[in-house]
Amino acid sequence: MACLLIEVAPAHSRPRQPFNKPIYELLRTQDMNDIQELKDRRDQLLIEAGRLHVELLPLEALLESEETLEPDREREIRDNYNDLKRNFDSRKFNADLLDRKISRRESLANCDSLMAGYIEAITNWKADEKELNEKRLSLSTRLEQIQQQALKDLANARQAETEAATAYAQAVAWGDTEGEKTANVDAHKAAKNLTAAAEYNRRQTLIMAALEQELVTVDKYIAEARQKHKEIERRALFLSKTVLEEKWNEAAKTLFEVGGKLWANYNLLGIDQVGLMKLAVPEEGENFGNWTWEELSVRSRQYTAYDLLHLNKQPIAEQPEEINDLEKSEVVRNDQTTTEQRDLV
Repeated sequence: MACLLIEVAPAHSRPRQPFNKPIYELLRTQDMNDIQELKDRRDQLLIEAGRLHVELLPLEALLESEETLEPDREREIRDNYNDLKRNFDSRKFNADLLDRKISRRESLANCDSLMAGYIEAITNWKADEKELNEKRLSLSTRLEQIQQQALKDLANARQAETEAATAYAQAVAWGDTEGEKTANVDAHKAAKNLTAAAEYNRRQTLIMAALEQELVTVDKYIAEARQKHKEIERRALFLSKTVLEEKWNEAAKTLFEVGGKLWANYNLLGIDQVGLMKLAVPEEGENFGNWTWEELSVRSRQYTAYDLLHLNKQPIAEQPEEINDLEKSEVVRNDQTTTEQRDLV
């Protein structure tokens, strides 16, 4: 039976990572080597998971079959199955964790080109959306014009026919023979115009239906363009989040570099570090947890009084070893005294 291998410990049980070199900086020097190493580990876990899955299948078939097994035999099979299943799930879980880490580090390694591509894609989709909105405005304006003109032409033709009929009736009523003839001609003409207007309105109705369908299609493309650039924008924001998390960790590193010096200064002066005891800076990204005063305490031990006298960022000249040892012993002693005082409180 293969033993259970845990490649990546759960976040809550992993020890705090010391401030050595920030991940973002490491990625710029050997990121591809690190990523390839993670891929190799992930692939090995998947290979092992595949082998375990093959071993699981016959045991699973036995347990699910309708064949009656002896209690001892069934218990043995189930124990073997549970062991294999636990190892299988462990490898799949760790492979998934590594896959997320690989994806994150690849995104960081290629963040500049990825973000440039996202911005270009967002710009293109927004330009498409703007162009489609202009097309929609043109279509809707034309549709409205055709609707109004068609209704107006039909109404005018009906009005002309009504007026011709009225004139004919008035001529008949007053015995106006000439007026009757004129009105009759006008009525026939109005009827023809009304027929032509009705036919024209029918054709315009078909055109309006086609325009309305085109508007539906354009609206669909507009919604698609809007959805696309929103999706890309969201992916870009996730990439920005990843980069900002690493920058946060770098800023925290800088903070704790200064904090370590301040802690050492307090130790050398015999001042209690009560305010700094409350410090808790969350680490973002791959690891979860907080950097606390303990990190300051550890870092403070590398500084001597001579180191703390240099307020600028210039390299500090190496001091005689015996002086350094004496001052570092003083720092450790003061740090221990502070801890004892805190315990008493």
